[in-house]
Amino acid sequence: MERIWTAKYDRGVPASLEPYPAVPLHAFLEQAAERFPSQKAIIFQPSPQGFASSSLTWKQVDDLSNHLAAALIDRGVKKGDRVAIFMPNIPQFIITYYAILKAGGVVVATNPLYSPREIEHQLNDAGAEIIIVMSLFYKTLKSVQPKTKLKRVIVTSIKDYMGPIIGLLFSLAKEKKDGHKIDALAEGDEWWKDVLAKYAAAPKPRVKVTADDVALFQYTGGTTGLAKGAVALHRNLVANTVQSRAWFVDVKDGQDTTLAAIPLFHVYGMVVAMSLSVQAAATMVLVPNARDIANVLVAIHRHKPSLFPGVPTLYNAINNHPDLAKYSIKSIRACISGSAPLMPETKLKFEQNTGGRLMEGYGLSEAPTATHCNPLHGENRTGSIGLPFPDVDCRIVSLDDGVTDMPLGEVGELALRGPQVMKGYWNMTTETQNALRDGWLFTGDIARVDKDGYFYIVDRKKDMVIAGGFNIYPTNIERVLKEIPQILDIAAAGVPDPYRGETIKVWIVVKPGMTLTEAEVLDFAKKNLAKFEVPTSIEFRNELPKTMVGKVLRRALVDEEKKKAKA
Repeated sequence: MERIWTAKYDRGVPASLEPYPAVPLHAFLEQAAERFPSQKAIIFQPSPQGFASSSLTWKQVDDLSNHLAAALIDRGVKKGDRVAIFMPNIPQFIITYYAILKAGGVVVATNPLYSPREIEHQLNDAGAEIIIVMSLFYKTLKSVQPKTKLKRVIVTSIKDYMGPIIGLLFSLAKEKKDGHKIDALAEGDEWWKDVLAKYAAAPKPRVKVTADDVALFQYTGGTTGLAKGAVALHRNLVANTVQSRAWFVDVKDGQDTTLAAIPLFHVYGMVVAMSLSVQAAATMVLVPNARDIANVLVAIHRHKPSLFPGVPTLYNAINNHPDLAKYSIKSIRACISGSAPLMPETKLKFEQNTGGRLMEGYGLSEAPTATHCNPLHGENRTGSIGLPFPDVDCRIVSLDDGVTDMPLGEVGELALRGPQVMKGYWNMTTETQNALRDGWLFTGDIARVDKDGYFYIVDRKKDMVIAGGFNIYPTNIERVLKEIPQILDIAAAGVPDPYRGETIKVWIVVKPGMTLTEAEVLDFAKKNLAKFEVPTSIEFRNELPKTMVGKVLRRALVDEEKKKAKA
C-alpha cells in the first residue's frame, strides 16, 4: 500500500527517518549523561503521602548501571545471556535494564504480579540464570527458583533510593507492614547495595555490543495462552525510540518531564516512557503503583510532567477521581494512549481537565512497541489509532485467504513491516513463521484504513465472534455501549450458547453514585447496534479483571462463563 498517510503528518515529522543510528540502545543513556550530567534523570514518587520523592541525575544513573554491569560480567554474564528483572517502576529497574545491555546481556522483564506458574515458564523459557528482584517479591521468587535455572539472585529494596531520612521513616512505618522486609537472604543471594558498593570503583565495561545484537525478550500472549518471547534487537528498539521521539515534535532535549506510571516491564512503558525519555534526556517521574490514582495525581501536581504515556483506564480513572479538583494537572501537554481502545468521552474529558492533547495510538510487543499514532497537532479521528509511524508500511489482508489486499474501507488483518519489527519468537519456529511472512508481521488484529491513511482497529482476530452466520466484533459493542453515561467500564465477549454456538455477553461497571438497569442497556443497544450485535446477557460487576497495563482480560471472563456452564 502506498504511504498515503504521510500527507497527514504534523509539520516537522519526516516521511522517513533513515538511516537510523547504528548504535546499541544504551548509547542514548551515555549521551544523556554526557550532555546533561547534573540534570535529574529520575524522580521517585513512592507514595502519595508520608514519603517525599527522591532523585538521581543522568550521571548517577549511567555510573550505577556501569557498576552493576561490571558486577554482572564478574558473575558470569556473557554476550547474549538472558538476565531477568522482577520489580515495578523504581529507579533500580532503569539502572538494571541498562546494566544488562552494557554487559552484553538480554533483558527479560517479568511482571511482578504474574502467578508462580507464569514466572516459572518465563524464566525457564528464557533460560535466565541471574535475576534482580525487589524484596517484596523475593518470597514468591524463591518458591519457584528450584524449578528454574536461576543460579544468582540480587535483591533490592524499594527504599534503596529513597534517601536516608525517607528510608528510615519507611523502615519504621511501612517496610515490615507492607511485606518488604526480609530478615535474612538465602545462602548465595546478595543485596543490591552490597553489590553496587563492591563495584563502585570498577572500570567501565568494554563489551562490544552492536545494533544487530539481541537486546530484549518481551513475553507476550500470556493472557491468552502460553507466553511467547518476542526477540528484539538493539536496532529495533533504537528505531522505535527515534520514531516515537519524532512524533512528539515539541519535545526538546533536556527540557521535558515524563510521568512513568505505566509499567516499565511492559514494552509500551519500556519504550515510550523510558527509552524515549532517555533519548530526549527528559526527567522520568516514576510511580510504582498506578492503580493508586491518588499517587498518580500527587506526582503530576508536584512534579509537573509534560509527557504522559498511559492507557485508557488510567485516564478514565483520573477523569472520575472524586478529588481531582484538588490537584493541578495542567502541566500535561502530550499523551499517547495505548493498549486498549480510547473512548471519545475519555479523550474529551481528559483534554478538558488538562488542556493537553491525548492521542490514541497502537503497537504490539512484536514491533516494540508503537507503530501508529494520531498526530500531536493535526486531526485526531474518533476511533482511529492514527497514522503509521515513519518507515512503517501497512496492508489490510483478506481474512479468508491471508494474501489478498483489501480495498480502502474494507476490514481484514493488519500486516506491517518496519525497522522496529522483531526478529522472531524465541524457540518457536512455527509461531514465528505464522507471524512473519514474506517480510510482513501479521498482527492478528482486524482493521481497516480510510482514504487518508487513518487506521481503525475493529477487533482482535481471535476475539471475533461468529454467531448466526454473522461476524461480531466485541470491541465495537464496547465502544457503542460506552456512550451510556453511567458506564465506567465495560467488556464484551463471546460465550458458549447451545443454540447459536456463541453469543455476546457484556460485563458492566457502573460509575460510583449512579444506577443502571439491564433494561436500559438493552434499550440503548437495540437503538444503536445491529440486531445480531445486541447482547443476550448482561452482568453488573464492581470491577473487571485486567492486566497491569489496563487491558481487560476477556479470556478470564469467558473462562468464568465456561465454568458456570459445566457446574
